[in-house]
Amino acid sequence: MSSTRPQVSVFAVSGAASGSAAALPAVFQAPIRPDIVHSVWKSVAKNKRQAYAVASNAGEQTSAESWGTGRAVARIPRVGGSGTHRSGQAAFGNMCRGGRMFAPTKTWRKWNVKVNHNQKRYATASAIAATSVAPLVLARGHRVETIQEVPLVVADDLESVKKTKEAVAALKAIGAFRDVEKVYKSKKTRAGKGKLRGRRTTQRRGPLVVYGEDKGLVKAFRNIPGVETSNVRALNLLQLAPGSHLGRFVIWTESAFKLLDSIYESKTGFTLPSAMVTNDDITRTINSSEIQAVLRAAGDKRQKREHVQKKNPLKNKQVMLRFNPYAKVYSEKKLGSVKAEKSKANKSKEFLQVVHEN
Repeated sequence: MSSTRPQVSVFAVSGAASGSAAALPAVFQAPIRPDIVHSVWKSVAKNKRQAYAVASNAGEQTSAESWGTGRAVARIPRVGGSGTHRSGQAAFGNMCRGGRMFAPTKTWRKWNVKVNHNQKRYATASAIAATSVAPLVLARGHRVETIQEVPLVVADDLESVKKTKEAVAALKAIGAFRDVEKVYKSKKTRAGKGKLRGRRTTQRRGPLVVYGEDKGLVKAFRNIPGVETSNVRALNLLQLAPGSHLGRFVIWTESAFKLLDSIYESKTGFTLPSAMVTNDDITRTINSSEIQAVLRAAGDKRQKREHVQKKNPLKNKQVMLRFNPYAKVYSEKKLGSVKAEKSKANKSKEFLQVVHEN
């Protein structure tokens, strides 16, 4: 099977083509389903949330009692005391200034969302397949104009890189550092209260480096802004499609790239999804002479049916007999009864005439 698949070039850390090639894993043939990816991503992203709630006694830290009826004021609890603006003010209710909220939030809310296991696998496979489509990678905002090929596979020497300056040099050599420069320029101060909550700045995402074995690669790349690393055995949808947007720029090491087939073959109860349509050029398929010939024949038949004059079975006996064969028997019986009534009426007339004459 591997001989029939497209071959992907393997590049050295220096940027030159190493001469070797790797067969494209089957997961890259999976259908790209943005709807499934968005649905699964939205649910999985909720599992990282930290529980929050208002204080259990918020809005109820005052002694207040209702004045009851008879004072022409509402029966809401009111703060006691005198000599201050606060005395006599309504308290506790969610409609009151300084009161508690309606249905105060609790930390034991259900924060996690369960997602079907195979649905997560489908979404991950779809996200991996999207990383090999250059237009999607460009549309996501990655600067990949200078790289040789998508997907980008680099020799296993990249896994042995231990210094950040060596990692930067490798990214420059393979043409991927332009995407990191985009990250540098994108750093901005966040708008809003998030500045006070440990997330002061925002910046874009850079390339994702996927490796087979960590021989120093993680420490080398972790200090480069926007660059993330992941083991090929633990690929994460949140990294492959940040914000549920397909087309993350991924740099694969050769060993990680070759492991993809065995990883997906070993998943019990899961078969890689296949595309329902083998040719995705729908316009060309519909406008092909074979399809149009069938459609034209069907259209001609419909047109003939529409041009046939429709006759009313209540006024046309032949049409009525075609719809209701019993109509003939019914009409004969009806005609016979009418004749019998007429003959009876005639006989009574004759009898009356004879009686009148006599």
